[in-house]
Amino acid sequence: MPKKLPKTDVVIVGMGAAGGVAALPLSNAGIKVTGIEAGGWLSPRDFAPDELRNGARNWPQSVQKAAGEAPTVRATSNDVAVQGGHPMMNAVGGTTMHYWAQSWRLNPWDFRVVSDTRERYGSHRVPADSTVEDWPFGYEELEPYYDKVEYAVGISGQAGNVQGAINPAGNIFEGERLRDYPMRPLRSSPFTDLMSDAAHRLNWNPFQGPAAITSELYDGRPPCQYHGFCNKGGCHVRSKSSTAFTTIPKAIDSGNLDVVTFARVVNIVTDNDGKVTGVDYIKGNETFFQPADVVLVASYAYENVRLLQLSKSRAFPNGLSNNAGQVGKHYLSHHQGSPVLALYPKDLHNWYGLPAQGVAIDNWADDNFDHGDLDFIGGANLWVHTDRKPMSAAKMSTFGESRNWGSEWKAFIMENADRGNTSYIQKTTLPYEGNYLDLDPSVKDPLGFPVTRITARYRENEKRIAAFASDKMEQWYLEAGATKVIKTGPGNAMGATTHAYGGTRMGNNSETNVVNQWGFSHEAPNLGILGASVMGTSGARNPTLTAQALAWRSAEYLANNWRSMVG
Repeated sequence: MPKKLPKTDVVIVGMGAAGGVAALPLSNAGIKVTGIEAGGWLSPRDFAPDELRNGARNWPQSVQKAAGEAPTVRATSNDVAVQGGHPMMNAVGGTTMHYWAQSWRLNPWDFRVVSDTRERYGSHRVPADSTVEDWPFGYEELEPYYDKVEYAVGISGQAGNVQGAINPAGNIFEGERLRDYPMRPLRSSPFTDLMSDAAHRLNWNPFQGPAAITSELYDGRPPCQYHGFCNKGGCHVRSKSSTAFTTIPKAIDSGNLDVVTFARVVNIVTDNDGKVTGVDYIKGNETFFQPADVVLVASYAYENVRLLQLSKSRAFPNGLSNNAGQVGKHYLSHHQGSPVLALYPKDLHNWYGLPAQGVAIDNWADDNFDHGDLDFIGGANLWVHTDRKPMSAAKMSTFGESRNWGSEWKAFIMENADRGNTSYIQKTTLPYEGNYLDLDPSVKDPLGFPVTRITARYRENEKRIAAFASDKMEQWYLEAGATKVIKTGPGNAMGATTHAYGGTRMGNNSETNVVNQWGFSHEAPNLGILGASVMGTSGARNPTLTAQALAWRSAEYLANNWRSMVG
């Protein structure tokens, strides 16, 4: 029998990117919050620059709870699911401790994919087997919350559209924003300058991308030192704007947030009427029941879905908030595959730096270009960056000029270690029938609970985007002087990824969505879901900043409507 603890106002399950943001507006409103986190506190000393430990050995992610509950993956329901790695980590701050820190807003089109596509090209252009829906609100509704998060955590960048004034140094395709970023963008490098010049010759519009990394002294944290090693590692000078260094400490300072670390939530408890009453969690060898008026689940897309599916009760025999059968549906993961590789005839001066120190092209993203004669909708963000370290350089492609072992390979690497580059291309992905998350019937985690099973594959729309974007990336590289380019083909199955969306989608229709426009369950109104699992489209963007803006919006709505929400 779990030990019953004193009641709190709100429990947040997971103190990462989304939960760590939501805690601040709630605690500032005087609401008592208990954050339950599966990992612990990490200090800057835990992230000393070490390519072998952080990159090759995947520390500290490999020693966390997530490593023991990696999802299984299959392309279709006829395939056998196999277990791979888990991209997430457990710690206060979550993956904001070790992510690349690219911090993009979605474009207005991403909120109205169905309506805008039908209006511009006809309804037949939306793939027939896609379950995509318009969001229940547009970009303009989320813009104030993007702004709040950018200033609360600290985002560097160059705006391209401030109240309708277009700045060609920024992203001219972005939605209108209230004000500029709080910090100037990260500095360019000789390589990104080379690529920017090439883009201008192509009449494209390059710009320095936004990053959750300080480019100057901000809120007591020093500017980025550009030392590298933050591809899979944290920042030992706290320049990376993790919630562990920004919103969470401020929420704790309010006196209204308590964080319980190394605690695993295993069940969301409901009464016979279907009202959420709290959570059961395991800490050490003990099990506790934490009563609460409201539960906010913020444990990343896979774990959000899994926890709901595991939380069965008399009111919810198929899992919490799943009486309409929508938990796990409309899943998609960002199509980050099919990178393009380039080899140059001379050194690029691309050593160290960081993945968020790059230059972007948005001309071919979303609906920024005419798709009338094309056979897909959506597009891709093209990105090249400064980030090279010895071990990663040694693993570069030989571009057919050498075998990949022995003295010939060593000679090639020594000559070309600073002459290769691999692009990063984020592409639109849509949700489809047959792409979903459920509980694996045979694979269990160390506690004996089923892990998540991912059943999903990319469809023709995504593969056509990949081919189109690869051609554009090749054109960009060649214009910049590359002598050899390799275009890799798109994969089929969607593996576990840091860019996972859906599973608890947001929408007004309770028959096709799990949560309403404010992020609260249609079936259990005092249950909120935070994170990218509520997002119905991906755009050509990583999900973090949008997930954080949504989390702030849900938390603010809860604070402003507290009496009606918990009455």
